[in-house]
Amino acid sequence: MAKDSFVEIAQKAKTAAKKATTLTTKTKNFALLNIVQKLEANKNRIFDANQKDLNAAQKLLSSGEISQALFNRLKLDENKMRDMIQGVKDIAQLDDPIGKVLLKRELDEGLILTKVSCPIGVLGIIFEARPDVITQICALAIKSSNAVILKGGKESINTNRMIMSVIQEALDLTESFPKNMLNQVFSRDDVNEMLKQDKYIDLIIPRGGNNLVKFIKENTKIPVLGHADGICHIFVDKFADYEKAEKIIIDSKTQYPSACNSVETLIIHNEFKYKDKLIKHIQNSGVEVRFTPESWHKEYSDKILACKFVNSLEEAIEHINNFSSGHTEAIITEDTINAQIFMDSVDSAGVYHNVSTRFADGFRYGFGAEVGISTNKTHARGPVGLEGLTIYKYNIQGNGNIVKDYVEGIKTFKHKDLF
Repeated sequence: MAKDSFVEIAQKAKTAAKKATTLTTKTKNFALLNIVQKLEANKNRIFDANQKDLNAAQKLLSSGEISQALFNRLKLDENKMRDMIQGVKDIAQLDDPIGKVLLKRELDEGLILTKVSCPIGVLGIIFEARPDVITQICALAIKSSNAVILKGGKESINTNRMIMSVIQEALDLTESFPKNMLNQVFSRDDVNEMLKQDKYIDLIIPRGGNNLVKFIKENTKIPVLGHADGICHIFVDKFADYEKAEKIIIDSKTQYPSACNSVETLIIHNEFKYKDKLIKHIQNSGVEVRFTPESWHKEYSDKILACKFVNSLEEAIEHINNFSSGHTEAIITEDTINAQIFMDSVDSAGVYHNVSTRFADGFRYGFGAEVGISTNKTHARGPVGLEGLTIYKYNIQGNGNIVKDYVEGIKTFKHKDLF
């Protein structure tokens, strides 16, 4: 049997997306629970496939062809597998985001306008390294009735194939589930073809480094949802509690340094009494602290932290708004007024008070999972879960109504909200 071209894959995904709009919540949840069972039963097969990728990646790491951060994201261990499976379970428990009435308005007697949530359609997902992304995206796509075309990095090809194979086995057990709703491609040529298919693909979501996101945005007419850099900041106010500051900063930097929500720049008020002690403890935790201006632009994805001293809250806010990638920022302070000023003034997708930047995550937000984190200011922002994968349409129900009657003054609009 001949392999489908990318255009054929995209066409079939579009057809599946149209069929998926009529999927019941029961069918979608049944599919998700089948996936949970299959993942649990096939963990060892997935780990074996991942080990093949890790062995190949180790050679690339030794030769400097890939970074330690990428290698870390590639590894699928028991903890990631547990979270992966739990994420699918959580999504099955969430409300169905499709068919929700967002607005109901009586335009006139017997003339009713409703705004109803609906799927986006076909999602093109391009991601690097992280194989656990597949289950997150597939589960979210199923619950939100979207079709997907996934393109993972070549460094995780064995793991990606195995996970998708297990998911497809689960869907084969789900009656009335559309074929070709979940699709996977593998080559660099497939990426180029994906970016051309604005007739069939409704949204591109990249999950990778700055170069990948920049390339995608510059080479497609399809809307792109995502973020390029994860240059996150923490500001230690002069009214900060030392114990909280130390704990939050070390967690934000060392818990998983290669994550996009890891802190990259620390800003400290000059009047914070324990600034020298704080920096020393950060260094003792294995983090290199850099004080040069060129470090303010960098996402290290490593145990390296840029640091700057400021004389005011306003100076800290100005620095963040100038240098941030719009991802996640935090203030550590016991002054609630300063905290509120910071949270109101900092223009990022996530702005926190006295918590680690590592909370910027769809699973931790209770979304079950995420397709990525968006720094966009249209449609969806921050961790993108089910709601970020829906759009809406307007329906009107009437009984032979025509505009002419309203133009000529025979009838007048009521515009009465029904809820």
